[in-house]
Amino acid sequence: MNRKELISTISDKSGLSKKDAESFLNAFIDSVTGELKGDGSVNLVGFGSFKVSHRAAREARNPATGAKIQIPAKRVPVFKAGKELKTALD
Repeated sequence: MNRKELISTISDKSGLSKKDAESFLNAFIDSVTGELKGDGSVNLVGFGSFKVSHRAAREARNPATGAKIQIPAKRVPVFKAGKELKTALD
């Protein structure tokens, strides 16, 4: 499912217009992104949680040349599915 299909599904299931559904989706994405930028987390009971994970710096090898390269530390978003979402897929 892509963004356009998701907006259409939200519109159909909620009774909102497609424009309102798109505004809702944009607001949701902006809210989650803003919270994660501040090292926060978003927990949706039953669905899952979004949080920020910190990856340490590490050394790797360039597969083409075999030369060692340094990969810097960085923050990455992580989603962990909740129990209800996991059981719905069984």
